[in-house]
Amino acid sequence: MEIQILGTHTTEARDLRLTCFLIDGVLALDAGSLTASLSLSQQEKVRAILLTHQHFDHSRDLVTFGANGATFSAPVDVYGLSQTLDIVSSCLLDGRMYVDFSKWPTEENPFLRLETIEPFDTTSIEGYEVLAVPVRHSVPAVGYQVTSKDGKSLFYTGDTGPGLSACWEHISPQLLMIEVSGPNKFGDFLKSVGHLSAQFAKDEIIQFRQIKGYLPRVTVVHIPSQYQSEVEQEVADVGHELGVNIEIGYEGMTITL
Repeated sequence: MEIQILGTHTTEARDLRLTCFLIDGVLALDAGSLTASLSLSQQEKVRAILLTHQHFDHSRDLVTFGANGATFSAPVDVYGLSQTLDIVSSCLLDGRMYVDFSKWPTEENPFLRLETIEPFDTTSIEGYEVLAVPVRHSVPAVGYQVTSKDGKSLFYTGDTGPGLSACWEHISPQLLMIEVSGPNKFGDFLKSVGHLSAQFAKDEIIQFRQIKGYLPRVTVVHIPSQYQSEVEQEVADVGHELGVNIEIGYEGMTITL
């Protein structure tokens, strides 16, 4: 399994991209920078998109991906909670500012096929087993465990706040991609809006080890660029305290399992 980090920040600038990851070139986790990071030929190979939640920085490029799909040979399935797809349909793919690609070229055969995914159900998607697990955020959200045919697996938390112990009960990944959306000094605010600081992430990682009896490879994503160095130092401190190497995700990074 090969995971490409297309975007791993909460802001977009020349060298920064919004949240999006690509598994083996065919399965996207979120769509914040799906078209901003891939050539047209690479985009055409994407067969499915898993949305963790509705927020713009995780769904934005559905519109440009849909527009580019006019030149592609096959439709693409977009999975998410019913609440997520309802908001995406009414606010992003509403057909007012641009074409609704969930109904284009026809309602019967659209380019973007919206598919509801249920929490705790394992779904076969493009040859992968996908398990959606609810996480704590300001809107309904899930993290995804994705397992390949050869048993390689990752879990991507998406946006989440503290309190993942119930989530850990359901997963056993080889790679944990966990968010850290700000420095520890903003801990109270981050918790109130459903995000993690490095300290909160440390607590969740400790709980994971206690519950599962091991620690997977850990990569931190969803970092605010204006606090990049501060977050990196705090994450490094967590790794030192726990005696593990915690990686910082970056645009263009490739992880192989």
